[in-house]
Amino acid sequence: MSDTRSPPTATAPVKTRAGAGFVDNPAHGLAILLWSADPDAPHRLATPFFHAAAAAAMDIEVEIYFTAASVKLLAAGIADALRPNPDHDKSVLDSMREAVSHGARLYACTDALRAHGLESATLIPECAGPGGAVQFIVRAADLNWRTLVF
Repeated sequence: MSDTRSPPTATAPVKTRAGAGFVDNPAHGLAILLWSADPDAPHRLATPFFHAAAAAAMDIEVEIYFTAASVKLLAAGIADALRPNPDHDKSVLDSMREAVSHGARLYACTDALRAHGLESATLIPECAGPGGAVQFIVRAADLNWRTLVF
């Protein structure tokens, strides 16, 4: 696990005000939840990382939360063996690394890791550490963050 920054905590203040809208709250960050991004359906796996790389390249803070079966992508050897389609020259891991190279951070849900028999010590070095439902909801409730679910 390479990144020392931590995902938000439940105690992080969420600032809101009545009538606040999109224009009043410019995007500070983008939180992406990978829920149906399953290694068994590799054709769905490039798009989340393309969006993450694009946002991060625009200097928007990006956090990607791996949950359900998507946590398997963080296990060594899994994402590197997958291609979104046979004509795609990049592996899923290449797409993940591209997003990380622009500043995106990858977080693994500890419950999902446990459910799939994975341990933090066996994850790819691009994984920044643990992060799950509470951290994602903190971001979703923050008017200065946007969310995407794949």
